[in-house]
Amino acid sequence: MPAEVDREREWLKTTYRPGVKQFTWRAVLAGMVIGVVMCLSNLYVFFKTGWSMGVTITAAILAFTLFRALNAARIARAPLSALENNTLTTVASGAGYLTGGGNMAAFGALLMVTVLRPDTLVMVVWFAAIAALGVFAAIPIKRQLINKEALAFPTGTATAETIRSIHAAEFAGAPKLDGAAAGASQSTALIIASIGAALIAWFREAKAVWMPFNLPGTIAAPIEIAGRKAAEWTLAMKTEVVLVGAGALMSFRTAWSLLLGGLLTYGVLAPSLLEKQLIAGASYKAIVAWTVWPGAAILVASGLTSFALDWRSIVRAFTGIAAIFRKRGTGVEHPIEAVECPAWWFPAGFVVLAPLVVFLMVVLFQIPLWAGLVALPLAVVMGFVAARVTGETDVTPTKALGPVTQLVYGGIAKGNLPGNIMAANVTGGVGLHAADLLTTLKTGWLLGGNPRAQFYAQLCGVAVGAAVLVPAFNLLIPDPRVLGGDEWPAPSCVVWSGVSKMFVDGFGALGGEAKLAIVVGLVLGVALALLERFAPKRAKPFVPSPSGLGLAMVIPGSNVLAMFLGGALAEFARRAWPVWAGRYVTPIASGFIAGESLMGVLVVVLKVRGFLPL
Repeated sequence: MPAEVDREREWLKTTYRPGVKQFTWRAVLAGMVIGVVMCLSNLYVFFKTGWSMGVTITAAILAFTLFRALNAARIARAPLSALENNTLTTVASGAGYLTGGGNMAAFGALLMVTVLRPDTLVMVVWFAAIAALGVFAAIPIKRQLINKEALAFPTGTATAETIRSIHAAEFAGAPKLDGAAAGASQSTALIIASIGAALIAWFREAKAVWMPFNLPGTIAAPIEIAGRKAAEWTLAMKTEVVLVGAGALMSFRTAWSLLLGGLLTYGVLAPSLLEKQLIAGASYKAIVAWTVWPGAAILVASGLTSFALDWRSIVRAFTGIAAIFRKRGTGVEHPIEAVECPAWWFPAGFVVLAPLVVFLMVVLFQIPLWAGLVALPLAVVMGFVAARVTGETDVTPTKALGPVTQLVYGGIAKGNLPGNIMAANVTGGVGLHAADLLTTLKTGWLLGGNPRAQFYAQLCGVAVGAAVLVPAFNLLIPDPRVLGGDEWPAPSCVVWSGVSKMFVDGFGALGGEAKLAIVVGLVLGVALALLERFAPKRAKPFVPSPSGLGLAMVIPGSNVLAMFLGGALAEFARRAWPVWAGRYVTPIASGFIAGESLMGVLVVVLKVRGFLPL
């Protein structure tokens, strides 16, 4: 009997937990509520930093906190089970990741480069259909990647460990620790950090006449660069703790690379560009209009190089696709098929959703019908590849998948800028949501959950996320002209729009210096990606992160300084108090992000309603 079949039978015998509460209405509804919160928070953070924050671990801790409070108040009779928490985090992840790079980067870029602003309801349907297509695309590869090959899916594994820890009493042989106490202390840290961040945001942004004081938005450094104050080059410290939280959740290598890139961009390159009259002034918008070209080149080149270096994963993905659709010779149904999603769900979902997506591509973005028909199978194949790469590396390669699609459509739909951007949205969105479901399915596999329940949960999540996402965007950013500015840098949107313009219009409109900068950026991106992979282990921490360097060229220097501060504080805590940091850095950083972002959204609502001055 093949080893992979033994693994599935062993899972059914020792890990699967039939009869345990999992897909319950309270878990789904609470997951929707937390998912909406995470969606709003991630939307705010994405347009501030270009980063898409992890959802599942934070959602698991929030769920634990919420139901402890409901149990104490006797509103909920039974404690939340581990598998209910898993269902809840699956719903929340489906909603929260609607803001991911394949969706909001494309939508923001679309609004930056065209006057086109599709109807809200139509865009809700668009994002829901793409996300659901990604969910269905995960079905045929789940058994191959998780059950048989046991790919790591590190975030999914970490989420399972978190849920197992805070619900330790449920599991036989669980570690001898007070999981409830550990979960309670983490939730307390998250709540305190959220309240503190919300207060800072309120006293900085509200600006009501009756308020005794307001916090400044930035703290200027008393130094000059090229005869101008450092703040004019955007080098000041922002008081936005959401940036500190974002920095704390990234690796220290990425954080110090951000600092290096920011100082070189705004302290060295920008003054030189102004001296040569290549930029209009010492403002963020003027500087980034030029630096986006080398920054985007670094990000795209490094993403594509890393993608190519994972060629074995790509080959395994295509080999796995062939194996999935190859007829089984035994004709005997495996017992695990009683709990797995039936194989026919994928083609059925494709038949229902593909015509809708193609119709919207043709009507909304004037993509030729034949080109739209090309996009769907390309997106599904890219989704399979993205899922495997995510399983092996924990990085969903949207930085590679998007530009590949943009390049393809730059050739087959010439001159169509909206079509170029939104075709890449299809590829990136399908890949993102297929990888997201597989990440949560990895959590369920380790906890003994039912895959069908998680599939339903993910569909609930993407439905509510899509319903909230576009109206929230319209409320938060009513005028898309602010995107790419100091308040809303939207670096991923800047990069996507720049890459699309390049593939549609060519290099002709750029000056010689910008063309040279692109070439240098491409070479640097490839070189850094190669060093990441092949440098000796001891040397790798000292290799600059291409993501950090590239991102630093398309966000304000003030954002860079605040994010580096967060990364440095988290690294100091990990070195000085490793046990404490392992337990509290993520909840505190998540609290900073959630508290400030949600207060930021509330302040915008109060201003729109006339309760606060605009």
